[in-house]
Amino acid sequence: MKYYFLFFILSSFIQTISAQDSTQQKRLRNKSIIALPVVFRLPETRFGGGIGGVATFGFSRDSSGAKPSQISFGATYTQNKQILIFFPFKIFTHNNKYYFSSENGWFRYNYIYSGIGENRVAEEKYDADYERVRLLASRAINSTTYVGLRLNFESYNVTSTVAGGELASGRINGSKKSRTLGLGMSILRDTRDQVFYPRKGIFGEAFVVPSGRVFGANRNFTKISADIANYNSLGNKTVLASNYVFTANIGDVPFNQLAYLGGQSRMRGIFEGYFRDKNALIIQQEIRQEIWKRLGAVAFGSMAFLGSQEDSFLRFNKPKFTYGAGLRIATKNHLNLRLDYALSPYSKGNIYATIGEAF
Repeated sequence: MKYYFLFFILSSFIQTISAQDSTQQKRLRNKSIIALPVVFRLPETRFGGGIGGVATFGFSRDSSGAKPSQISFGATYTQNKQILIFFPFKIFTHNNKYYFSSENGWFRYNYIYSGIGENRVAEEKYDADYERVRLLASRAINSTTYVGLRLNFESYNVTSTVAGGELASGRINGSKKSRTLGLGMSILRDTRDQVFYPRKGIFGEAFVVPSGRVFGANRNFTKISADIANYNSLGNKTVLASNYVFTANIGDVPFNQLAYLGGQSRMRGIFEGYFRDKNALIIQQEIRQEIWKRLGAVAFGSMAFLGSQEDSFLRFNKPKFTYGAGLRIATKNHLNLRLDYALSPYSKGNIYATIGEAF
């Protein structure tokens, strides 16, 4: 199939980098592996459980100041009869000269569809099976900036809809299935003092990825995105974290690829995808406070604006917002256990119990 060509391009690039040290015995240092049964709760899943783990490590050939790498893995099942199998990673190598990251997974999931833009409809639950790969392969051009290639792949099949609903009518682009595959350019900046719990610095990526039939997709559109997190220390135990996300889609965009609000990372307090449109701007703020030993607390708020090229690019007169608070338990390397309670005007309060910060 045509889309294998894109995977071959990036795989060859990664293998070329690795081959530079093929004559050396590859060893890891500062290894930390957590593998155990996991239990979590999200509004979209209710309670879920399974097997999961995180491995953090550095390369012995790199200096002690090199950033740590992380590989996660898991297989879980939820109260909503969802299956999640995932294998994301973030790899820094050659003293931070190269950075690779990817979100990889297969999911059997159900979502809530509530319309597009300001055209709200009664909530429709739908089921979908999909595979996803979001791969970045980049090289440093200075000590804090990377440039490289981003590949986005998703094969999305809607397996069940509400009879008589808007999705079931077939009027919505991608309401039965879609295949997205694109390759584009990315620029990433990283000035964080720590990877898992930054107290100062910036981490952000901007990319432009065309997805088209020439690559093996079944639609032609371009996604433009910028996701920037900024961290400021307000004292020895207090951090102000800010997150700014902008997304614009141009062309024949399936509904599952539209910019969206909600979920455990972008506007906690509403279901993932509760709001969606071609364009979105999200602003999030969070105060993180260490309280006692491994125990911490946070307070957060979010505001967002949606839009489209056919309407207003961003409707600043119709903001969406959420807010909430949470508790943290720090683990080794400050990969925190997270318990959040978030509210919004659009639904009742939601609980999030998972691992790692929202941004």
